Amino acid sequence: MPGSHPLVETQRPVWAEIDLEAIRANVRTLHELVAPAAVCAVVKADGYGHGAAECARAAIDAGAAWLAVALVEEGVELRDAGIEAPILVLSEPVAVLADTVVARRLTPVVYSEPGIDALADAVAAAGGDPLGVHLKVDTGMHRVGCDPAVALDLARHVVAHDELRLTGVCTHLAVADEPDNPYTDQQIELFEAVLGLLRARDITPGLVHACNTAGAITAPEARYDMVRVGIGVYGIPPAPALSDAVHLLPALSLKARVSHVQTIAPGARVSYGLRFETEKETRLATVPIGYADGVPRELSHHGGEVLIHGRRFPIAGTVTMDQLMVDVGDEPVEIGDEVVLLGMQVEADAGAQITAQEWADRCDTIPYTVVCGVGPRVPRRYLP
Repeated sequence: MPGSHPLVETQRPVWAEIDLEAIRANVRTLHELVAPAAVCAVVKADGYGHGAAECARAAIDAGAAWLAVALVEEGVELRDAGIEAPILVLSEPVAVLADTVVARRLTPVVYSEPGIDALADAVAAAGGDPLGVHLKVDTGMHRVGCDPAVALDLARHVVAHDELRLTGVCTHLAVADEPDNPYTDQQIELFEAVLGLLRARDITPGLVHACNTAGAITAPEARYDMVRVGIGVYGIPPAPALSDAVHLLPALSLKARVSHVQTIAPGARVSYGLRFETEKETRLATVPIGYADGVPRELSHHGGEVLIHGRRFPIAGTVTMDQLMVDVGDEPVEIGDEVVLLGMQVEADAGAQITAQEWADRCDTIPYTVVCGVGPRVPRRYLP
């Protein structure tokens, strides 16, 4: 009901709700899709803005066998949170962090002799058990990884170190979200050649993995022993063309409460640049969230909307750093009413939902940037 949600004076009325059951459901769905391959849940970038530790626990509860992060520091954060599952670091650690990798029992990917040597030296200095590493092969993404021509030599370099174990070989698919692009087949063929060469030289590759979420859907022949699923864990299809390929549940909702309401005259112009002008007398609701919190400034100029009382209303004028305005017409909106920027509203009509893909389409980007962009000053509330 309007006005039934009074503001809490000591807390900013902005929050993101993370549905952990949606995370679990998505992991179960993806696991069923790729079985018998294992699932590695990618929780880098603070779980794509959803909260790394909380989402990691939910993913493990639902059957994820591995977690993956981009940075050693992200792996340390998970260990500090008490998470004991295997954690894959997706880029070769810089030498200065080799000791930390060993101490925190992380599994790094490697693709250079200096990187391999630094890890071996760290294990020798610690005096512990051998460290498992995964050799990353660049089959065409050209981001990180070794040239396929040197993969055998690097694998031998790992095996030559008593302090290390080659426990995996992996690659990354560049265009798996484009089902008809033949480049994926070329990458898989090149990867298969590397695996065949290793096996011919009596080097066991260990855990073989290549697929991201898109690859898990579009390239079943490349699921191998494990898939690394990121965006799908959070309920977002990796591309619009794949939105119906597997049933996923969006886990993040972005919400706020109206902080100010005013009636403005016809011809009034709103916000920076005065780009929005009222055509008639209207009520204007201020919402205390802005581009510093992850609401794209570009949304202002491309038809961005919010949900209030289960209805869509347009953002009025330029989104500012901390606040935005909404043209609510003659709707009886009051201070304290809930505003949904991403997600669904309980009283909304069927189908009244604002998705990360909608924002992405309006702002000419991808939904990854939308959810990762929800800023750290937005508190996360976790629904069990």
